[in-house]
Amino acid sequence: MKLGAVHVIRKTLLFSLCLLMLPLVTSCVGKIEIDELALVMAVGLDKGEKEGAMKVTVQVARPADSRGQTGAPSGQTGDPIWSASAEGDTIFEAIRNLATFSSRRVFWAHNYAIVINEDLARETGISDIIDFFTRNPQLRMRTWVVVTPDKASEVISTMTGLEVVPGEAIDKLFRYTKISVQAPRTQMLDLQSAYLSHETQPILSRVRLQSRGVSNKKEGQAGSYKQVELAGAGFFKGDKLTGIIQPEEVPGLLPFIETVETGVIAVNCPKNPSKKMSLELRSQSFDLRPSIKNNLPAFEATVDIFVSVVEAGCPFSLKDRQEVKDLEEEVADITRGQMEFVFKKAQEEKTDFLHLGKVLNNKYPMEWKSMKDDWENILPSVKMKINITVHINESSLLYNPTKSGN
Repeated sequence: MKLGAVHVIRKTLLFSLCLLMLPLVTSCVGKIEIDELALVMAVGLDKGEKEGAMKVTVQVARPADSRGQTGAPSGQTGDPIWSASAEGDTIFEAIRNLATFSSRRVFWAHNYAIVINEDLARETGISDIIDFFTRNPQLRMRTWVVVTPDKASEVISTMTGLEVVPGEAIDKLFRYTKISVQAPRTQMLDLQSAYLSHETQPILSRVRLQSRGVSNKKEGQAGSYKQVELAGAGFFKGDKLTGIIQPEEVPGLLPFIETVETGVIAVNCPKNPSKKMSLELRSQSFDLRPSIKNNLPAFEATVDIFVSVVEAGCPFSLKDRQEVKDLEEEVADITRGQMEFVFKKAQEEKTDFLHLGKVLNNKYPMEWKSMKDDWENILPSVKMKINITVHINESSLLYNPTKSGN
């Protein structure tokens, strides 16, 4: 090969290599620095002052002040969050109106929770809320969605005792709600799925403000500042809030809509009803089987519950099989009563937030097609049989009753 041809090949290869390297040395086109963004941690939605208007409140983190220090850095206020509200005829217009006084661009990717006022959900509905937040490419579908009887703007702005950022506090409430069993765990993905479905109706977790904490500055004064607490659930018909499940009723709701992993059941002592015992739910299985008789659907629920005695306010021995049997029957009666209460509430309100239509459709798709358009009128006539079996695990260290040595 001639020397000139070799030089041509080398130059061609070098030029090609330079072209390949160009994308690696270009600057970030269209980049936005983090200090130019308003990182939304939670958003609250209320009715606006003007008829038909929407009030949007955002809770924005101040990263430089979110470290929990008592003194603020130079140029900072020391407040870990900044809350701002704006109104508009639509959610998007209200958010754009925030730009009239916010020096940063609203960024949704870190949002923990969407809090909806109950009056807004009951009177206006939540269809626009679902539409906007599911179209937003920044928002995660795993964002928690809740309703509240309080002003949503106040809920997301309330500083809690443990977490620096209130939005993060709401997030952790739901991460550990399995322990308290006071509310279901509802995310935007669940809400959208239920709203678009012909088989079920939406149900959302509920939170409220309650004077719970004790301030370090007011020792011994209970309820010296407000906390956000779990407060049951709100169920819908279409996009309108229809009714409320109170916190004490939630144990009867959860088996129908999610896996129950733990819980606390307080019962009367078998031989001394004036005393109480506490049992911890260790595991629970739930099976719901549909059937159709005389063109009318019916359901049979089978629940297996495994519990352990964690506190006995009276002498109790696991060796006494009759006492154990009586205790198991009482737990079964309590659980059955809770589930029947929630089922009757769904029938009375003619709204299927228990996913019964979905279960029926899975087994009887042809029959469901003829029922789905009139399901809300069929639901009150549906029969439900609940079979519950309780097992007390013999895992307690105190197998014999606790009693004084005197």
